[in-house]
Amino acid sequence: QVQLVESGGGLVQAGGSLRLSCAASDRTFSSYAMAWFRRGAGNEREFVAATSWNGGGTYYTDSVKGRFSISKNNAKDTVYLQMDNLRPGDTGVYVCAADIHCCMRSSREWGHWGQGTQVTVSS
Repeated sequence: QVQLVESGGGLVQAGGSLRLSCAASDRTFSSYAMAWFRRGAGNEREFVAATSWNGGGTYYTDSVKGRFSISKNNAKDTVYLQMDNLRPGDTGVYVCAADIHCCMRSSREWGHWGQGTQVTVSS
């Protein structure tokens, strides 16, 4: 079982930036595709971004394209989500996910999950 721990969330004003990190405790981390989902008030997991195991392919939901960037550092067993020009609609709990298969937008397709980190964007 891959253990995933997120960090970097917080409170920021609209237009600001945050960088989220997700550290994995598994020696096979480099084999996994990674993703970020966002959980809002309805508690559903909404796809935000994903990257293939080697970072060669990245995928984003339309609302974050041009503002968010996902990257994977296999040497540090960590995946990042750089979030710029944040909007109040980006508020939620950001959860990272891992799976051998890449890079489905449905949360049901991802086998390993972290606990999440809260991001709040004020207007």
